[in-house]
Amino acid sequence: MQTARTAACSILLALLSLTITVRGYAQEPQIDFQEWLSALIAEARDQGIREEIIEQALIPVTPIPQVITSDRNQAEFVETFEQYLEKRVTQWRIDTGRARLQEHRELLQRVGDHYGVEPRFIVAFWGVETNYGNFTGGTDVIKALVTLAYDPRRAAYFRRELLSALQILNEGHITHADMKGSWAGAMGQSQFMPSSFLQYAEDFDGDGKRDIWNSEADVFASIAHYLKGAEWDGEQTWGREVTLPADYHARAEQWRQPPAEHSCSVVRHHTVSLPLSEWQAVGVRRADGSDLPTNDLLASIVLPDGENGRAFITYGNFRSILRYNCANNYALSIGHLADRFIGY
Repeated sequence: MQTARTAACSILLALLSLTITVRGYAQEPQIDFQEWLSALIAEARDQGIREEIIEQALIPVTPIPQVITSDRNQAEFVETFEQYLEKRVTQWRIDTGRARLQEHRELLQRVGDHYGVEPRFIVAFWGVETNYGNFTGGTDVIKALVTLAYDPRRAAYFRRELLSALQILNEGHITHADMKGSWAGAMGQSQFMPSSFLQYAEDFDGDGKRDIWNSEADVFASIAHYLKGAEWDGEQTWGREVTLPADYHARAEQWRQPPAEHSCSVVRHHTVSLPLSEWQAVGVRRADGSDLPTNDLLASIVLPDGENGRAFITYGNFRSILRYNCANNYALSIGHLADRFIGY
């Protein structure tokens, strides 16, 4: 067992060293994994994690080298928008989502009314995240988060998520054996990170458990609760595709945001938010060439593939979607899928 653990750590260290050399990270990796793990275990104990959880989840843990590879090649950032959309807004996902909307209409309406989120958006998140609960991931969440917390790229963030995952186990919401998820540690049919679970997971069916793995009522409510917390406006949509005036890019500097910190980094590349009437005045039109809506929402222009790609005008709800996953391609795919559910 110790030999296997040592081999796994050696592979991970090699990957970390290569990544740091190629990408120029200033922070050095933790050389001794066991020393790092011992410090983590001490912190977990200080936070009240029960000894049986530590023995099950941390004492025997080894890193997963493939997780580092996945972290460096996320589809949201390496695929074009067209490639990303083609894989996620498929005819199967459209047809299945429409069927699920009808199947769960009463429940979805109750959830939507309670949280102020249209059912079509709840189902779109459910579909994109886990194929309507059909694929929630088979990776040991603790091992994945240990790997990412040990990696220096986003060590502080994933250490917090790891400690949150241990808290979920500590509270008895799920067993370690059943805590499976994505390579990044996202869990259940809603693919919540552990900190999101602790903040937003809901017991909508009233059985005393916040079960995002098996209860569709809890899954729908948890997604809606998350969006409500992200300032979702149930009276708005997300945005729409537009055409830009011929001289837009020559004038683009005037609409560039001033340097600012955003909770989601891609927002820095959106334009400033202006009323729709102002975008109409400078020549922005719907994709079919018709005028923009007359309600004067604040909106920003998003170009997922740069100047030569498609253009979208986006509203506040688009940024709420980005709180779920900070990637323009992801948010646009959620919006496109939800739009295919209109009328169902």
